[in-house]
Amino acid sequence: MSWKLKTLLLVMMAVALACGFLHHLIPPTVHNFERLHIFLFNLCSGGTLLIYFTEEQKALSKRGQLFVIFSLAFALSAFFEWYIPAMLIPLALAHLVNQVRKDHFGHGFPWGLFSVHEPVPRKFHQAALLCLTLGLCFSSPVIVNSVYLHWVTIEKLKLDTFFLGFSFPLSLISMSVIFSLMKQEALRLTSLLKEAAFWIINLGVIVFFIFILADMFGSQVGISLILFCTVALIFYLYWYEGMPLQQKAFLSSGILFLLVTSVTGIAYILLSFTSYYTPAHSIPLLRLHAFTALYGWNLSGLAVISRHGDFPLKLHSRPVILLHWLTVLVLCPLGYFFPAFAVLAVIAYTGLLIRLFFNRGTLDYELAAVQQEAYQQPSFSFKEKRTLDP
Repeated sequence: MSWKLKTLLLVMMAVALACGFLHHLIPPTVHNFERLHIFLFNLCSGGTLLIYFTEEQKALSKRGQLFVIFSLAFALSAFFEWYIPAMLIPLALAHLVNQVRKDHFGHGFPWGLFSVHEPVPRKFHQAALLCLTLGLCFSSPVIVNSVYLHWVTIEKLKLDTFFLGFSFPLSLISMSVIFSLMKQEALRLTSLLKEAAFWIINLGVIVFFIFILADMFGSQVGISLILFCTVALIFYLYWYEGMPLQQKAFLSSGILFLLVTSVTGIAYILLSFTSYYTPAHSIPLLRLHAFTALYGWNLSGLAVISRHGDFPLKLHSRPVILLHWLTVLVLCPLGYFFPAFAVLAVIAYTGLLIRLFFNRGTLDYELAAVQQEAYQQPSFSFKEKRTLDP
């Protein structure tokens, strides 16, 4: 990755976090910087890295550059409430992302998602591109309905809530990287568990979203617990099946962030159906949940993706991981309520990004070979073989 692209990503991600604290300076009734907070990290930064990772080129391609330009335009249009361009731009972005998907996975219906011969990492990868494409396509009708027509009125389906969905493709591509770094010679049961994890994660999140819109409390709790158990299963699989490479500790830390996100999400659901569901209790929990998801779990995957051709790096070093947890679990939630901690959070986070993006490294040919093998071999291995200890 070129230093220009690294610098661009660093600036967008740092500004994204800073926008999450600008309510200290400008009231949300004047400008809602929450949208920029969401867009700059999830769509602009995460989407760009997804395109870059998929195309496997040394520099960001012309399509990648167009994605950066149009995604920033979409972010600014949504922020300034220029809804006419905000309805048109995501359609162009969706076409661009779908072209990238077709070039990498083939034209026509994505049958690979349903094939037992398709490796699980490739399934997660294609699902990430499909999810981003569909999210962009649905943006236009959602904006039309929410702003102009008001045909469908659902209390919990607001524009800002819908825009949060752009974080899901980042989760899927992070899962793709994690599963690609697991040993491919596995028992049949392990292969079945990997396949099950793919479907539970994808279908579970969709069903969970439907339950939220329908305000079904018991169903929300049930599917949340299933998703939590699935993430715990993935952590177990990666801990014992993950290749002993440098980024294993960092990605393991990322999965732990996702477990924390699951716990805080379940806690928020339970709280929302009690008499304690007041701003004093709900907002701190919601902020912790959001920061852990965005800047904990998603950043872990994006960091490895951005440097996938540069290993070995010091991503496994204890100071980097400790700084990451301190920033996400302590400084960011406190920064939402106290300006001084907001400044510290942005400084610590920017320092973390500099470490992640600009640590020197050399190409790790072993890692490249492992990922290539993971994408070529079937996810189901019916040969009963014992796996080596990590």
